Amino acid sequence: MDTHGRDTQDAGTARTESVWDYPRPPRVEPDTRHVLVRHAGITLADSRRCLRVLETSHPPVFYIPRSDVRTDLLRASGHGSVCEWKGAATYWDLAAGSGLPPVTDVAWSYESPEPGYEPITGHLAFHADRVDTCTVDGERARAQSGGFYGGWITSEVTGPFKGEPGTHGW
Repeated sequence: MDTHGRDTQDAGTARTESVWDYPRPPRVEPDTRHVLVRHAGITLADSRRCLRVLETSHPPVFYIPRSDVRTDLLRASGHGSVCEWKGAATYWDLAAGSGLPPVTDVAWSYESPEPGYEPITGHLAFHADRVDTCTVDGERARAQSGGFYGGWITSEVTGPFKGEPGTHGW
């Protein structure tokens, strides 16, 4: 295992993770890699203290501590959803008047998650397709397909991923 809890092939070489090896219900684990979220030239989040949520068929979702996020640029959107595992989600807009172009539902959080998911309380996760860039240790993450899901696809994870065409019934 490496310092991020990932299996390694040999001395210091991270092995690719299959999302089909991730658990259901999802697992929360700490991740100390450098996570950066930028939009319109502004850093929205910068952290080495994230939590990754790993769920079967989904690329990892990175939850960033609120203290590492420019929350002054966010406003609660009034939109919400419910996860069968984590509970009720609160969505956040990149606020008009912040000097940045407004972005609806750019991020979400679980303010009172269900038992077992308390560590993500108040952390924020960002949709990689609603900001200019999301990176993990300098590698640009791609957004999970489907518009609703928020996983980040990097070279370390393989699919197929829920959200891609033909996966609606998974």
